[in-house]
This record gives sequence, structure tokens and C-alpha cells, in this order.
Amino acid sequence: MTRIIAGSARGRRLRTPAGEHTRPTTDRVREALFSALEASLGSLVGLRFLDLYAGSGAVGLEAMSRGAGVATLVERDRRTSQLVRANADALDFRRAELVSLAVERFVAQPPRAPYDVVYLDPPYALAGDEVEKVLALLVENRWLAPGATVVVERSARDPEPLWPEGIAVGRCKSYGETALWWAAAESAPG
Repeated sequence: MTRIIAGSARGRRLRTPAGEHTRPTTDRVREALFSALEASLGSLVGLRFLDLYAGSGAVGLEAMSRGAGVATLVERDRRTSQLVRANADALDFRRAELVSLAVERFVAQPPRAPYDVVYLDPPYALAGDEVEKVLALLVENRWLAPGATVVVERSARDPEPLWPEGIAVGRCKSYGETALWWAAAESAPG
């Protein structure tokens, strides 16, 4: 069972996709993620949150529950995208923006406005160089607000991503099989 941990939708359950193509971020990892985000940012209220490889939408919807002003969830699988929309509607998060498109294509274009927090949870089977291409596009196309927090979820067995110029390496924290890699956008572009 996946649920919203805190905020306006605390305790509400989320539907998750059937099968093995999607691996929802566990409640434990989400709780640690959002505790660390709120400790470093003060709160998510009014911030712009980008959830790449959204899966069930649990991370982006958790951000909305905790007050994010904008949450954009990107998931290429159409059936899974429909499930994310159903979860957002059930929580009455109509402002959650759902994009049904491959992440690489989505970040290849410039955003309407940069994001304060970007969370990437690619399938563990996705090659590291593909994740690194997405990170480079985030910088190149100005998806990151100055000082934005960037978090990449990977298998704890995977090496650290090669961060592109424009993103300062932070830290890594492991939770069993899951590792969260933390970084921050430079305060000023380039």
C-alpha cells in the first residue's frame, strides 16, 4: 500500500500500477526524502516541484500535499499516466500537471519557468549514461532555478551519477536497496 505521508492529504492511499515495470518509492524513502527537503528548504510551500519518471505519482503528489505551488509529473507510459491523473483527481490536486511523454523528450525543450526541486526516479535498469543525459539537459535548457535541489533515486549498487557542469555534488544516503543522490544547481547559470 502506498499512501501520502504528510500534509493536506495525509494518510490517503494511492493506487499503484500493476506489474513489475514500475517500482514505487517506498514510504520510508519518501519520508526521508521530504524530511531532508523540508529541513534544507524550510518548507515546500509555493515551490515548483518536478517529478521525472513519476510512476504512481507518489513523490510529486506528496509534494503537492506538503504545499508545493506547482508539481509537474512526467511519466511516459500512458496507462500509468492515467493512473497518476486518477490519483491526483482523487486527492483533489487538480493543479498537478501530468505530462505523458518520455523524460528525455520533455527536458529537451525549455520550461515555462525553472523548478526549485527536481526529483528523478528512473527505472533501475535504465543505463547511467541515459540518466546523465537527462541531468545535462536540465542544466542546458535551464530547468533548474538558481540553487535548486536535484535528487536522483537509484539502486544502492549503482555508482554515483556523473553530474554535469552547473550542478554541485551533494551527498548520498542509502535506504536498503535504494540510494538517494543529492546535488544543487549553481546559484548562477554557467
